[in-house]
Amino acid sequence: MTEFRPIEVLLVEDDPGDVLLCQEAFSYNKVGNTLHVVNDGEQALAFLRGEGTYGSAPRPDLVLLDLNLPRVNGFEVLEEVKRDPALRTIPVVILTTSEAEQDILRGYNLHANAYITKPVDFDQFTRVVRQIDEFFVTVVKLPGK
Repeated sequence: MTEFRPIEVLLVEDDPGDVLLCQEAFSYNKVGNTLHVVNDGEQALAFLRGEGTYGSAPRPDLVLLDLNLPRVNGFEVLEEVKRDPALRTIPVVILTTSEAEQDILRGYNLHANAYITKPVDFDQFTRVVRQIDEFFVTVVKLPGK
């Protein structure tokens, strides 16, 4: 049997309801992954760079990124992450309500690792988050893991 190693996940989400759904979906899997939450793009970049109040923040193994964020939007965060040699190897999964083709194309052009539209149904949403969690814990080989 394969041994699963917990990973550090950064959720960048400003909707408290979606944050709660993600937390519940992650706790359901009981793998021991740590879910860190920030509420806007500015906080996300500070967390990723270990700046300010995030000076002791761990380097995430995975980022779940909403696009519609206050201060710095998700595309700007993605662009900064993929431009920074110290951060670009962190997988970024866009998890958003937008189904717009131009957003999907822009996300992949900025080197998102996946683009997932949030289901509106509670059960489907938690199922999608669980699948993301399971995929990155059991299937994908992450840098440094």
